[in-house]
Amino acid sequence: MSNYEVVIPKLGESVIEATITRWLKNEGELILEDEPLVEIATDKVDSEIVSPVTGKLTKKIFQEGEPVAVGAVFAMVEIAGESASIAAPAASAEVPETQQVIKEPVIIHDGHVKVATSGTDPDQQEPSGSTGTRFYSPLVRSIALQENISFTELDGISGTGKDDRLTKQDLLDYLKHRKLGIIPVVAEAAAIRAAAPVIASQTVQQIVPGEDRIVEMDRIRQLIANHMIKSVQTSAHVTSFQEVDMSKVVLWRDKNKDGFLKREKEKLTFTPIFIEAIAKSVRDFPMINVSVDGTKVVIHKNVNIGMAVALPNFNLIVPVVRSAHEKSLLGIVKSVNDLAERARIGKLVPDEISGGTISLTNLGSFGTLMGTPIINQPQTAIVAVGAIKKRVVVIETPEGDIMAIRPVMMMSVTYDHRIIDGALGGQFLNRLVYHLENFDTNQPI
Repeated sequence: MSNYEVVIPKLGESVIEATITRWLKNEGELILEDEPLVEIATDKVDSEIVSPVTGKLTKKIFQEGEPVAVGAVFAMVEIAGESASIAAPAASAEVPETQQVIKEPVIIHDGHVKVATSGTDPDQQEPSGSTGTRFYSPLVRSIALQENISFTELDGISGTGKDDRLTKQDLLDYLKHRKLGIIPVVAEAAAIRAAAPVIASQTVQQIVPGEDRIVEMDRIRQLIANHMIKSVQTSAHVTSFQEVDMSKVVLWRDKNKDGFLKREKEKLTFTPIFIEAIAKSVRDFPMINVSVDGTKVVIHKNVNIGMAVALPNFNLIVPVVRSAHEKSLLGIVKSVNDLAERARIGKLVPDEISGGTISLTNLGSFGTLMGTPIINQPQTAIVAVGAIKKRVVVIETPEGDIMAIRPVMMMSVTYDHRIIDGALGGQFLNRLVYHLENFDTNQPI
């Protein structure tokens, strides 16, 4: 027998250590290759490290809550072999920084990162119908793939692992009963699980009648809180507002959304139109698309627009539409839909949530009329759009003023007054309004 040294792999250039948040195996337990061994956390990633080998966990070198340096050995797994000690090669491999905020985390194996929603064979397609509310190990997914079991069916199988995890044996027992014609009733269990709210990593104090509940913030919420406080302490926030007549945009979208859905199998929302308007306006006012480095101002060549996406667990993530100024409206639509969908199911890769130069938040999605968002550091501006509402407005015509009903929206730009003055902020906002109110209703999509 020999011992295999499991190490913390590299998690990105700026990450030098991780914290053990939860051991998924106890000393003396058998662990299979690719089976989750431990959960770790950094300021950029919440993930799982899987065992690179099959064997018995003989030693936990670090306990829960302890920090571990990247490249350090944190566990010993006893395997069959000749050498006395085998070092894992993971420390030399680069692993991208990843932020996961949904129940399905990343898995790290021999220095390579894999999203847990992937099977063991990257060329195979994973089972269809994932609900995104329950974690399945790569081994379980591989078996399900081979046996043609959908995620809907998996969701209904009771698990004996910790936190209702479905183990390999649970799935094998289920398959055995199914082959014998004994089909467990799974629909009810799946429905209950799908309807249950996802409260990742939250611990709730025992509720006593008449008392308040105390809920611990999950890790992502703590990161968001710290990021917001840092932004307020760093930037001098100022917000300017303008009203936008959205008649032409609404008319164009109403004319094209059904045909686009039928042709592309995707929705045509307002968000890509806002992003296009921001990209065009930044081209005219490049000093909006900047960041601050000490006493230096970095003027960014590319317009990388972050779009705030609300997640099912009430957290927030900001994927980035890169080089939006070089994309057509169709290209922006494709990017927005793809990023938003993968953000909600936890499949974004590290580069897709970093490198933004200006941000957009669509408050109107929740019926909000206007807002004063916080700047996403190290950016210096964020655009907010409110709900589009029909109102009676005054229209100026050569024949005189008239009253008319128009779809109207409030738009705001919050900017860093250290660098951006009211004149520049106001001109940029004016240009945004101009592009939206003069939208080409004849352009194809």
